[in-house]
Amino acid sequence: MRPFFFQRPGPGPGTMAVLRQLPCGPPARCGGEMKKKLITVDVVIILLAVVCVGLTIALGFVNPTLFFIAAAVLSAVTILVLINIQRMRRVIARLLHGAGYQDSMTQHSLASLPLPVLILSGKNIVWYNDAFATGVLTDREYYLQSVYKALPGFDTEKISRPEGQCIEAEGRLFTVFGSGVNHGDGLFVAYFVNDTIIKTEALEYRATRPVVLHIVVDTYDEVLKELKDSEKATLTSQIDKVFESFIDSTTGFMKRVNSSHYIAVMEERHLVEIVAGKFAILDRMREIGNENGIVTLSIGVGRGGATFAECEKMAQAALDMALGRGGDQVAIRLPDGGFEFYGGVSRSVEKRTKVKSRIVASALSDIIKQSDSVIIMGHRMSDYDAVGAAIGVLRICKILEKPAVIAVDERHTLANRLIDRFRDNGFGYDFISPPDALEGLSKRTLVVIVDTHVSQLLESPEIYRTAKNVVVIDHHRKMVGHIDDAVIFYHEPYASSTCELVAELLQYVGEHEDRPTALESEALLAGIMLDTRDFVINAGVRTFEAAAYLRRMGAQTQNVKRLFMGSLDNYTSKARLVSEAVLYKGCAIVVSGEMPPDDVIVPQAANDLLSIDGVQASFVAVDMGDYIGISARSLGEVNVQIIMEQLGGGGHLTMAGAQLQNVSLATAKDQLFAAIDQYRKKKKVDGD
Repeated sequence: MRPFFFQRPGPGPGTMAVLRQLPCGPPARCGGEMKKKLITVDVVIILLAVVCVGLTIALGFVNPTLFFIAAAVLSAVTILVLINIQRMRRVIARLLHGAGYQDSMTQHSLASLPLPVLILSGKNIVWYNDAFATGVLTDREYYLQSVYKALPGFDTEKISRPEGQCIEAEGRLFTVFGSGVNHGDGLFVAYFVNDTIIKTEALEYRATRPVVLHIVVDTYDEVLKELKDSEKATLTSQIDKVFESFIDSTTGFMKRVNSSHYIAVMEERHLVEIVAGKFAILDRMREIGNENGIVTLSIGVGRGGATFAECEKMAQAALDMALGRGGDQVAIRLPDGGFEFYGGVSRSVEKRTKVKSRIVASALSDIIKQSDSVIIMGHRMSDYDAVGAAIGVLRICKILEKPAVIAVDERHTLANRLIDRFRDNGFGYDFISPPDALEGLSKRTLVVIVDTHVSQLLESPEIYRTAKNVVVIDHHRKMVGHIDDAVIFYHEPYASSTCELVAELLQYVGEHEDRPTALESEALLAGIMLDTRDFVINAGVRTFEAAAYLRRMGAQTQNVKRLFMGSLDNYTSKARLVSEAVLYKGCAIVVSGEMPPDDVIVPQAANDLLSIDGVQASFVAVDMGDYIGISARSLGEVNVQIIMEQLGGGGHLTMAGAQLQNVSLATAKDQLFAAIDQYRKKKKVDGD
């Protein structure tokens, strides 16, 4: 049984009897009749006033002196009439309140109820008891006035619901319940339950819920490694001061776990303030640095958990997500499993070690050996990075003498030229359609996913859902909804491409003589060149080391370059797309309804737009028939991943894309511009 203050009150058996005891009967009839009479009186008074004003004006034309005397008299009479009308209304209101029927025991019982009670006729207040007058509205009388004026937000529909309506009046909080409703100008009885203390304590409880933060200094080792001891001390002192300022603004505490890892605990009320400030600690920390680079943070936040332990687990999961998206950002894990993101405006810093590559290569070799067969696949609309990485994993399977195929939809791929080259060299049997691959899948089949980690973007989600063992190899920044049941999840957002990761794995599989062929090396090099735009974007030291290894394996750069060549028709189509570009807030945007002869033209056009002076990012949206395809590129100043995520896509900081289903080209354009506006607003970056 619920406590009294949560129970819905209702009219007792004597309520209607009380109402019948009121002057003229129940307030619904009494109030209605009196209201009609008052309206009639008001009309008569208005007509008399109009006549008097007319006579006064006419008198002014006859005798100006008499006009001023008459106007003064008329003003005095008007004031007296208004005073008497108000006095009459108060008398009537007191009669409605039942002042003349104090001897009625039933009415006295209603008037003396401890709960505040309000009776309406239509929207007008016609009666309330003493508890309402002393406990809800105390400053003046409200008889015959609109309830919406006296109590803003009063809603009879909400009040009629079982949960009632929360209303604030004179600094107090009430839950209001309604009963005995007749629509129109009929009767409405409202009961007020004062639960100020309960609601105040509930708000305080929510405000003091624990929040756990895992904080990692992303670039700690990279920035400090070249510094002198005195410089290291200065830099670490600056970092500590930023953290101290951050935590001192709260009632929480912070502890260092290791040199670059901190954990903090605070109340929910302080996190609300920090979120409102867009986690300004990211900007303050980014201002610290030297010639060796800036200092960035990755923060994972767990809130809304039932216990401290649950919040800590949520914070750890959020930190993994923030790091997986490239760092320099905040990820907040929500109780429903979703995430909120803040930051993510700087480039990722290369900080991988080859030790991890050797460990992953060993683990991957073991699980391949334990499998009967292997199916390799990438994302929908596969490109050179996806197909090239798949070819590299296929080589690993051949070294380990395990049957393997690449599942790819050759009708919808950007790597047709690469696949055709393999077919021309007698390796067409390595490629298979996703439906055929699904038919050959067994319980001991291993599925290796490359160049994506999101199940919705897979070449064949059915293969993933059917497989018992899954391995993921990807370099894209981590997205919400990522695959979380993989036996190996090799995810490195600091790598330039998935082909770079696979090229490193190849070096630790098999014997020295087990090496990729020149054709396979060229496929891997094509993927690296695609995602780095010929070693211009996201090319780190490890990228060039991987490229050098592939070159030693026989890769010819001129052969790779031919993969990116297009026909005259393709070049003309690309030039046409580029010519349609408009500049908007530092972005070059193309929205075209003309389907290009080759899918690769769209990303190529996006790349070419970046060569325009003043362009920080480019977006090319083209109607592809079944969907609107968008390719996004940037030079690092704009995080196109965040913009594309708003449209259901993804990628990484400098290269991303999205596919919009069941929308018109005009709608897609509006959504793209809105996403750019939202990004600029969030980052407080001025356009042009």
